[in-house]
Amino acid sequence: MEIIIQDSATNGSQLAAQKIAKMIKQNPSMVFGLPTGSTPLKLYQELIRIHKSTGLDFSNIKTFNLDEYLGLAPEHPASYASFMWKEFFSHINIKKENVHIPNGLVADIPSFCQDYEREIKAAGGIDLQILGLGSDGHIAFNEPGSSLVSRTRIKTLTQNTIKDNAQFFDGDINKVPYHVITMGVGTIMEAKEIMLLAFGLNKARAVRDMAEGAISAMVPASILQMHEKVQVFLDEDSASTLKRQDYYRWAYAQKPDWQKG
Repeated sequence: MEIIIQDSATNGSQLAAQKIAKMIKQNPSMVFGLPTGSTPLKLYQELIRIHKSTGLDFSNIKTFNLDEYLGLAPEHPASYASFMWKEFFSHINIKKENVHIPNGLVADIPSFCQDYEREIKAAGGIDLQILGLGSDGHIAFNEPGSSLVSRTRIKTLTQNTIKDNAQFFDGDINKVPYHVITMGVGTIMEAKEIMLLAFGLNKARAVRDMAEGAISAMVPASILQMHEKVQVFLDEDSASTLKRQDYYRWAYAQKPDWQKG
């Protein structure tokens, strides 16, 4: 796990976007796993800027979103399908048929989840999985206590996550669905490469537990310590409780330019 600390969320997101742009240029048919929420917004904005200013081509990439609320139609303003098209997809030249987002209105949930796993495998697997980090250490909607080998499935959200996500439902906690479809931890770990973004003081404890704590189902993100290739992009606030933060800064500064890219 490589920890990359920048002085702001903006700079961290821009650095991550530059890496993604380089990967797309090297492999125009990449398969991405994508998150939603406030954390990746600056990343998506920078990728849009790069697309518009340099012509970065998204026409052959495929995407698989991590999760979706159950009970919300794709056109619901708080659905993750709506979020992705509003904040990212409608601003780049991605093909609609290459976008995969869990269906919040599906009738047979177990069958849908199995099909989603098969679609990922049929696409050749996920080349780069992008993640945010929950304030309690969850990734996707794999809440504390989730199996570290779990697959795409239905999950019940914790009260903490429901409270955190009320901001996307006009601040009304009673409007937040209790259930979601989410990629499992095991699904995420099969990605060839993982990029995690975490910004702000409210993520500092989760960052410390993920990167420097014991591997535990109570901190699902901690399993990323076992992945071969993970980069974690932080700002000063989210990195503030890391015991080895000075080393992480020093190590990144010593990397040759070709390796930083």
